[in-house]
Amino acid sequence: MAVDVRPEVLVHRPRDEVAAFMFDPANDLKWTGGITDSRPAQPGPLGKGATVERTAKFLGREFVYGYEVTDHEPDRLVEMKVDRPFPMTVRYELDDAPDGTLVAIHASGSPGGFFGWATPLMKRQVRKSITADLERLRNCLES
Repeated sequence: MAVDVRPEVLVHRPRDEVAAFMFDPANDLKWTGGITDSRPAQPGPLGKGATVERTAKFLGREFVYGYEVTDHEPDRLVEMKVDRPFPMTVRYELDDAPDGTLVAIHASGSPGGFFGWATPLMKRQVRKSITADLERLRNCLES
């Protein structure tokens, strides 16, 4: 069984402003829950090939994980390959909307090891975590 979730939110800001904030790892701690540290290999916005190492807490466990940007469309899309808490693909997707920008985070992967037995719980927890991240993102950009 796999995890495949795609929560979305409307942010009342232009797409380029959302992308500038969301696609810059320097802002990770402001809107991404559970992250206690974010260390990009290079400063500035994410682009194809960029790597970032994060320290996070998830389901009561602290761990370090990295991601690599595997696809990028300026002001529209960042796709990352993530290795922990389980291997997955995470896509930040931005689309124009009449009142701002429709922001989605699509996460998909197959839990294994410690998390494999709890895939239904993982799916709910990943959706809840991403939904909360999107709300924090909206609050950061609309305040």
